[in-house]
Amino acid sequence: MMKISVSIVNVTSYTGIELLRLLSQHPHFSVEAVTARSAAGQRLYEVFPQCYAGLKQRDHSSTGFDAALVIAEEPEQTDLAFVCLPHAAAATSVVQLLERGTKVVDLSADFRLRDAAVYEEWYKHTHPAPALLETAVYGLCERYRERIEAATLIANPGCYATAATLALLPVVAAGMIVPDVIIDAKSGLSGAGRSPTQGTHYAEANEDVSAYSLSGHRHLPEISQELTAAALAGGNAFSWPLRITFIPHLIPMTRGILATCYADLRQDDQRHVSTTADVKALYEAYYADEPFVHVIDQPPHTKWSYGSNNCFIHPTVDSRTGRLVVISCLDNLVKGAAGQAIQNANRLFGLTETYGLSPMSLYP
Repeated sequence: MMKISVSIVNVTSYTGIELLRLLSQHPHFSVEAVTARSAAGQRLYEVFPQCYAGLKQRDHSSTGFDAALVIAEEPEQTDLAFVCLPHAAAATSVVQLLERGTKVVDLSADFRLRDAAVYEEWYKHTHPAPALLETAVYGLCERYRERIEAATLIANPGCYATAATLALLPVVAAGMIVPDVIIDAKSGLSGAGRSPTQGTHYAEANEDVSAYSLSGHRHLPEISQELTAAALAGGNAFSWPLRITFIPHLIPMTRGILATCYADLRQDDQRHVSTTADVKALYEAYYADEPFVHVIDQPPHTKWSYGSNNCFIHPTVDSRTGRLVVISCLDNLVKGAAGQAIQNANRLFGLTETYGLSPMSLYP
């Protein structure tokens, strides 16, 4: 059995511990090094008691992870590294890892945008490694599977961007919609990260729903970049720039994203628009071979994706207005972060894409 050594940089983040959970059952990835400056010198099970089950003796051929692994400040040499640091700090770590010959899946935003000027506009600082933007591959397997296989650096997509992009790719690529899109998205509190803030404090967030980033969320240029690229690749360039209104909301739940996307359908020469059956057939054909994207007949619930790498999509047409409505949902910590990172890593090493990723979600 092939064994691939893995490090997790910043294992104490929500995405870091989610990676550890998923990798514990991976048949080929073996976590040999973990870092977290705040917990350096401690063993994994001391920081995360849920890891106690991993204390069973492993032989040298084992995969998964050793719960007694000591958390370090800097990663050791491994074949693969998952970087779970905030933007800017992640880029610095990525550069060092690549120089060692380590393949990297970066879960920050540092390499998602292809234009350094756009990155600097939205993240408000100079990009630490702009030259790598040319070689980094955007890690959406449903779009860039072949490129991922030949890469050394994968930019793992953002959680909102994954939900919205998967919801709209088929109709954008087919040129079926008018290029004016509204995305209304709701996310659980874990999307804000593990560091406590007033907005994510239980007493503030419980029994409350709030919109935020109305002037522009950082995932907006990522969504725009990928949908525009899909339109161009499909030979359906828009006659004017794609306009996207994206409004995220915070919901008092732990995990999950639900995105409702609206766009007017184009009329044909007889001024007819596509029906729900037409649109559903397009989506089913587009995602027919995708293991984690499921086109369904009813509006999905976030609970359906809880703990899994699945994305559920429900496209429909409002016949009164000729407007397309697409609802998508996923687990922001799995398909929106750690699960998608493993899906990318599987592809990076020529493994079956579904390895280590359960086909079933947790329920209830």
